[in-house]
This record gives sequence, structure tokens and C-alpha cells, in this order.
Amino acid sequence: MLKGRSAIITGANQGLGKEIARAFAAAGAAVALVARDRKLLDLASQELTAEGPGRRILTFAADVTDEKVMKEVIGSTIKEFGKLDILVNNAGVYGPKGPLEEIDLAEWRKALDINVMGTLIPTRLVLAHFKANKYGKIINLSGGGATNPMPLITAYASSKAAVVRFSESMALELKDFGIDVNAVAPGALNTRLLDEVLAAGPEKVGAAFYKRSLEQQKSGGASMVTASNLCVYLASKTSDGVTGRLISAIWDEWSTLAERLPQYKDTDVYALRRITAKDRGFDWDVK
Repeated sequence: MLKGRSAIITGANQGLGKEIARAFAAAGAAVALVARDRKLLDLASQELTAEGPGRRILTFAADVTDEKVMKEVIGSTIKEFGKLDILVNNAGVYGPKGPLEEIDLAEWRKALDINVMGTLIPTRLVLAHFKANKYGKIINLSGGGATNPMPLITAYASSKAAVVRFSESMALELKDFGIDVNAVAPGALNTRLLDEVLAAGPEKVGAAFYKRSLEQQKSGGASMVTASNLCVYLASKTSDGVTGRLISAIWDEWSTLAERLPQYKDTDVYALRRITAKDRGFDWDVK
């Protein structure tokens, strides 16, 4: 599905990012892996290269919040691959956990910097290339924090809601340039973020969330393969025109999104929207 296409994937040295890179490479894409840990990057590159002959994989040890460095990453990727078609903004952190009055504000700001600015900066830097080509795919990883309140993990929840609204806004801003922008909710995954929650304990993340996390650990969590396959679909020509949506890997029938586009393109299906009293059957707001 991605033969002849090239992609940059951030946070790609472990967890979901590496799984997306694996799926992209298997689908024929040339892939640039971006993350901060050089050792893990090299291991990921070796692993993915060994899985298929002739794969084109680049690695960049870089901080997605550093605009100067990311400009160099994107420029080097375009030079090496000849073009860039896809950007996957996957890098993200949970940030501080605990009551708002007790957490470190610097860590709260850092989480927003990574999750929000780390999405905005790479997006901003690929736009000139995408606009010149009149084509591009931008996939931003969201999560449960965007659609559900997360007490005691407020930086993560706030930043992921921002990522979705950013995606919706950019989709409209770029609609005349052939650039599709979507947000993906991958489901509750068993990654290092789950390990962080369990290590923090119920005192920091809340008893209910901690219990759910333990159950998730035991069940195996949502499938990273399913989330990666959704990203492949959104990165492919098959999904051209699908844009400005928040798509759940596990709940939505995403494989037919393009086919159903005429039915929902002018609606708020797969979007963040406010629920009114009338929407839930109450009559006090009816005018």
C-alpha cells in the first residue's frame, strides 16, 4: 500500500512508533525513524532491516521540540529519499502524575512541549514540501486523554485534546493543498506508558485508573498491529480525502472511511464536539 512512498515517524525506537515503522516498511515505504535514544534507534533499525531485504531505513537521534534539529532531519530525509509523503507524529509522554497542586510545573510544561509542540514543529516544517507537491499525509497520535477526563494525569489529557483540535484545524487550513491531517486513537496499549502508571502506583494516578491499568496489563491491552494498520491506511492513497478526523483503531470501521466519505464529509462524525442537553434527551436547552 505504501510502495514508492517515504515517511518520517517520531518516537519510533520503541512501542507503537516502532510498530508503525515496521508496518510502513512492510508496506513498501522508505522510513526515517526519529527518537532521542540513539541506542534504541540503532536496535530498532537493525531489527526492521533484518525483517525484509532492500528496505530503506534512516535513523535520527533528535528532539522533536528542537526546531533547528528537526529542520535538518526533514531536509536530510527529503535529500536521501528524494521526497517526503508522510509524517507520523507519535512521540509523546504522560508527564507528571498526581494532584495538580503537588506536581512539578516544569514537568507539566515539558509534557505539553513534547506532546503539542512536538507535533506542531514537525508539521510546520513539512508543509512547504507538501504544499509544493500538492500532496501529503499527516497522522497525529492522540489517545484516551483527548476524549476522556484523566484526573491526576492532567498534562497528558490536556495535551492530547490539543493534538486533536490542532489536527482538525490544520485539516481545514490545508484542505486546498491535497494534504490530509488526521488523529489516531490507538487504544489502551501495553507500552512504557503503562509501565509508568504501574510504577507510579494508585496514590499518584488514582485507585480506579491503577486498577484498570493492572487489568490492561493482564489482558495484553489493545493491539499495536491494529493501530499500525490504521496508520498504513491513512498514509496510503486509498484514504485520499479522509481528513480532519479522530479515528479509533479499535472501535471505528476505518477500512471503509474513504468509500463512505460522501456520507459524512460535511458532518461531525469522528470529531471532538460538545454534547448539549438536547443531545441526551433533556429539554431545558430547547429554544
